[in-house]
Amino acid sequence: MTNTTPAGFGFDFELLRQLTEASGVPGYEDRVRGHVQEVLAAETDTVETDAMGNVVGTVHGDGDYEVAVAAHMDEIGFMVKHVTEDGFLKLDALGGWDPRVLRAQRVTIHTQNGDLTGLIGSVPPHTLDEEQRQKDEAVEDVVVDLGRDGDDVADYVAVGDLVTMEQSTVQMGETVTGKALDDRVCVFAMLEAARRIDDPDVTIHFCATVQEEVGLRGARALGVDIDPDLAVALDVTVASDVPGVSEDKQVTELGEGAAIKLKDSSVITTPKVHRRLRSVAEDGGITHQTEVLPAGGTDTAGFQNTNGATPVGAISIPTRYLHTVTETAHGEDIDATIDLLTAFLRTETGDHDYSL
Repeated sequence: MTNTTPAGFGFDFELLRQLTEASGVPGYEDRVRGHVQEVLAAETDTVETDAMGNVVGTVHGDGDYEVAVAAHMDEIGFMVKHVTEDGFLKLDALGGWDPRVLRAQRVTIHTQNGDLTGLIGSVPPHTLDEEQRQKDEAVEDVVVDLGRDGDDVADYVAVGDLVTMEQSTVQMGETVTGKALDDRVCVFAMLEAARRIDDPDVTIHFCATVQEEVGLRGARALGVDIDPDLAVALDVTVASDVPGVSEDKQVTELGEGAAIKLKDSSVITTPKVHRRLRSVAEDGGITHQTEVLPAGGTDTAGFQNTNGATPVGAISIPTRYLHTVTETAHGEDIDATIDLLTAFLRTETGDHDYSL
């Protein structure tokens, strides 16, 4: 695998690009899974895939203590629910979309006969009446144009085919921008940590999960199957540090380091775990910030109480423009997340008391 690192980045940008540009909506993460399996096969002792499609690469430690690290592979997308006689597609959302960002976007339709390019149409403003101008946009109003007549489309596309946004991942100044950084940038950080971990004191399960965007489903299954002594999840978090957003609603800032989660709407992380994460960051001189996320859930919650109570922590990568095709993360925050996760795992002996 080529290791291509743009100026200023201390990580394998080419792998990150492959992960983010691959398509993989909830339940259909196959293309991403292939990249993950390839890396984990080289960096862990065993690799297994379960019936849902979760991938677990395990590095065996000396003792009985087990740690699960999780990041989800799926991205938000769509499923075709109707094909009109004229060849336009109507969609059902897989995950949470803001319909305002969909207009005039290029998409890929994944059919049994291969991938097709389409676009989400937009009515020219010249022809809109006042009622249409005032109408709130909704996902159910989205129409995909394939540039083909109805008979041609019917030969290619069927109800149940999948649709993903089409976008490349590029370096933009000190940042990385593209689609599906939620949560492929964290899958990437987990894989980079797996590359650095050698002969740990505890057994570490590196878990690439599925169906997070539709209810943390993969993580909940793994919480039962693995039943770890400690779980740490990785996900992106809100960085609305842009003009027009008040400071109290920005949550995190780009370039200020890895975000150590205190809470989101699905989980309150275990105090002794997030305190140790902060201690590890401080001892290692790793740039970090804290995260209090008012809304949104992560795989952290999938492990906390699925198979009895489990201590949990979470590290987040601050990301602007979440759930769009221009999600943007700072290179230094990605580096800091990899460094913090690696340092935390290297210093986990199984002897830390996370009880309350």
